Amino acid sequence: MDGSRPDDGGETETVGQGKGTIMGKRIGWAIGVAGLGLWGLAGLSGRMTSPATAATPAPFDASSNPHTPRLADSRVGAEGRVVAYPGAEVKVGAERAGRLVRVAVQEGQVVRKGDLLAEFESEELCATLAEARARVVETDAEIHLAELNRDRRQKLVEERILAQNDFDQATRDLDVARAHKVTAQATVDRYEAQLRKSRIIAPIGGHVTARAVDAGQTLESGDHAFTIADLDRLRIEGEAHEADSGAIVLGAPVTITADGFLGQAWKGRVEEVPDSVTIRRLKPQDPSRPTDTRVLAVKVAFAEKTPLKLGTTVELRIAPPAVNVSR
Repeated sequence: MDGSRPDDGGETETVGQGKGTIMGKRIGWAIGVAGLGLWGLAGLSGRMTSPATAATPAPFDASSNPHTPRLADSRVGAEGRVVAYPGAEVKVGAERAGRLVRVAVQEGQVVRKGDLLAEFESEELCATLAEARARVVETDAEIHLAELNRDRRQKLVEERILAQNDFDQATRDLDVARAHKVTAQATVDRYEAQLRKSRIIAPIGGHVTARAVDAGQTLESGDHAFTIADLDRLRIEGEAHEADSGAIVLGAPVTITADGFLGQAWKGRVEEVPDSVTIRRLKPQDPSRPTDTRVLAVKVAFAEKTPLKLGTTVELRIAPPAVNVSR
């Protein structure tokens, strides 16, 4: 019955092959685990340093120390704004209340000192002034009559026709007439001054940088009407942090830059350094910077012609004095 018996040799060979496969897999896993262990040890040894290396301090960065003196090639950063010199920019207001009947200039127009800017309604004031002037003429006539009357009485007193008292009365009448003229003339002067206030006049020559009124508008005394600036007399008011105040000296060179003028820079010099710091007045361009810090308000003069306009915000780089750092 050879066909019914199982093949023991084939079964044994199949079992042997299965055991060999399992053994190969186990050896592969062992080799992988050993490789991972060696890789981990290599990484750990790379992180470990010798005691001599660990004790070596990092290089000292002098620029990170706020108490380190500035080197000669370092510059103090500051923000600033183009302004006019004192007296070179004037806000012109109304000196009297009333209605404007004429505005003679436009914004941006060039004016000279004494030019008419605007005019108030003044018909009634002109009529009052004419009346006051007529009163002056009337007092002149009274003085002339009083002089004639005094001269006649003086002759009559000399001829002993009138008493001295009559001459004294005539003299008094002449003095009163002269006093009336002084009063009348003062009234004329007052109305003329009021009439001059009806005309808004340019106090300086320059450009009309702001016009806040129009014809037909009613103003109160003191209301702002115009701003005039001499654009040939400009400088920069800068604000440097109070920590940099010791590095800013009079006459220091300044590099000036502004947004909208990429790649351009202009020269200036520090012409005024205050003796005290103050609260920041300029709004920082960087919104992350604090606005309540104390600053040193320096004045910088232009050393050359620039296209910068009045009110332009600029960046300043101020060269500090050379400092010898002791080793």
